Amino acid sequence: MADSGVTAEGADAPTSYGRIRWAILALLFASTVLNYVDRQTLSIMAPLVQRDLHIDDIGYARIVQFFLIAYTLAYLGAGWLTDRLGTKLSLALFVGWWSLANMATGLVNSAGQLGATRALLGLGEAGNYTAGPKAVAEHFPESERGFAFGAYTAGAMVGATIAPPMIGFLALTYGWRAAFVGTGALGLVWLVAWLLIYPRRDKVADAGPAQPTPWAAIARERPIWGFALSRLIADPVWYFYLFWFPKYLIDQRGLSLAAVAGIAWVVYLAADVGSIGGGLFSGWLIKRGVPAPKSRLIACAVAATLTPFGMLIASGIGVNWTLAIAALVGFGHLIFQINLGTLVVDLYPRRVVATIFGFVAAGSALGGIFSTKLVGQLAASGNYATIFLLMGALHPIAVLVAWAALRSQPRSALRS
Repeated sequence: MADSGVTAEGADAPTSYGRIRWAILALLFASTVLNYVDRQTLSIMAPLVQRDLHIDDIGYARIVQFFLIAYTLAYLGAGWLTDRLGTKLSLALFVGWWSLANMATGLVNSAGQLGATRALLGLGEAGNYTAGPKAVAEHFPESERGFAFGAYTAGAMVGATIAPPMIGFLALTYGWRAAFVGTGALGLVWLVAWLLIYPRRDKVADAGPAQPTPWAAIARERPIWGFALSRLIADPVWYFYLFWFPKYLIDQRGLSLAAVAGIAWVVYLAADVGSIGGGLFSGWLIKRGVPAPKSRLIACAVAATLTPFGMLIASGIGVNWTLAIAALVGFGHLIFQINLGTLVVDLYPRRVVATIFGFVAAGSALGGIFSTKLVGQLAASGNYATIFLLMGALHPIAVLVAWAALRSQPRSALRS
């Protein structure tokens, strides 16, 4: 197993970490909130949009796949673009793009147009998760990275938490089209703050001029492929709870849109706690002498003991227990996601960390693509029990894959 000395910090020159890192972390948190609000807008309003545009569940699944395909392809380019342009300019570009795409969704009049705008959304949204890790690598020491990674990623769950009541209110008061336009416009407000606060590239420690991306070395790095496979296996769980769980409560449990808006946030709040708590836990282990990679894997293993409880929902338990167990799954998944992501930041140098993270994250999106068609078919037939059983088995497999990946190759030139 690689030791904690094989880090982005060890690969680049030492960095002086200033207090501006907390303002940067706050902005990353805010961009991630907006990222998930814009992404969740369609899933919350799916029944209304499907009715008005005459889209069945198979058609809805196809539209989700359009988003995920674009999202996957974008990861491969977004990481490279982040390393070439730097964190400030690249994230400004990504947020502006996806905000305009979300606003355009409010203007669609057909399933095809809806699929196109969600694909455009996916092209922009991936960049939030390549620029964020690069900013964490540039501005935070190793012992704080898990917390920083978890804190800004918690914005996703805050977005998913506030999305049901906020979007439900906008849709019920002003119509679903206004909800897309209103939520997208918030990103343009964020853009002003980001451009004013984030330091210029020449003020970022160790930024330096952009260097050619070592594609051959990246392709030979077997752990990267293993981490991508681990995300491919585990992340369909989160895509299911994000895109389909609100529909499940409406279609299978008979809850109204207003009821879902009032209770579904509990699942995403629990995921928030897992996001921040998972980062703090691995950071706590590091401070007590556990090597950074080992601390991240221990946290992932803890998560893998929690998520299989989601299988219990297949038995048809009551709504309150369903919400409680779904919250436990969300809590566990974010512990896993945060620590696997921080492991990548620990291992690889800042100059290429966004490119590598984009490659690993593409595995996540591929998992969503491969699983969405199956989930859509099962959901269309009302067979949600099988979905919950399948999802409950994935995290233990993913942890074993990540463990094997970390052990699969000794220190390489890329990590030296």
